[in-house]
Amino acid sequence: MIATYGHGTENDFVLVFDPEDMHSITTAQTAAICDRAKGVGADGLIRIVKRDGKWFMDYRNADGSLAEMCGNGIRVMARYLVERGHQPEGIFAINTRDGMKHLRVPMSGDISVNMGQVSDEGEAITAATNGHIWNGYNISVGNPHAVVFVDDMSEVGPMNEPPVVRPRDLYPEGVNVEFAQVTGDREISMRVYERGSGETRSCGTGTCAVALAAVLHFKERLPSTWIINPPGGRLEVSIDGHSNATLIGPAVLIKDVDITEFLVA
Repeated sequence: MIATYGHGTENDFVLVFDPEDMHSITTAQTAAICDRAKGVGADGLIRIVKRDGKWFMDYRNADGSLAEMCGNGIRVMARYLVERGHQPEGIFAINTRDGMKHLRVPMSGDISVNMGQVSDEGEAITAATNGHIWNGYNISVGNPHAVVFVDDMSEVGPMNEPPVVRPRDLYPEGVNVEFAQVTGDREISMRVYERGSGETRSCGTGTCAVALAAVLHFKERLPSTWIINPPGGRLEVSIDGHSNATLIGPAVLIKDVDITEFLVA
């Protein structure tokens, strides 16, 4: 089976075009494909299907676990649909486990996606790693995020293991953890540990969580726009007066890859 490898700000994915929804890729097969040592190597796998006449993003993390939404992944999927001629450029919708998302997709250049409502879940959280502990924010972008602000990103250290987030019972299925440092006027650098994938070069939903956390942290009013810089590149997040987030950034297809050998087990 031929799939496609692409990325959005170096958050990378394997895309399987399956419009008839005929191919079931197991948890173990997904993990094998995404394995960076023995497989193609990616942060996640996206199966592109059509259900009830609408595009659907069947997204799995690198370990094969299901995820509700992926802000970088949906842009890469949209780039695939337009670049490969399956969808005209312009405004169209992609359904996800977090509901329908509307995108603006030009033939080239940045893609914008309405991520829906970003919400402050209210509970105070802490995140600890590298001998440090920070207070932070429990944010939902359809999937769960714990966001903390640091004075110096070097304090975070290597993230070979997931940061310890408390209270643990807030996140029975795990949580994405973002470390944010203000670097300029409405500009923030970010590192992220994604549940099911480990530290990644970028996280689209994570940038939206960081933007709302910044509004809360600095007691700002909505609407508000922030430039978020994960290691993989630059993303822009605007949150309107109803807490709906729009994410704008690049998405590129790199190459086609043969994943047949990973589907035999």
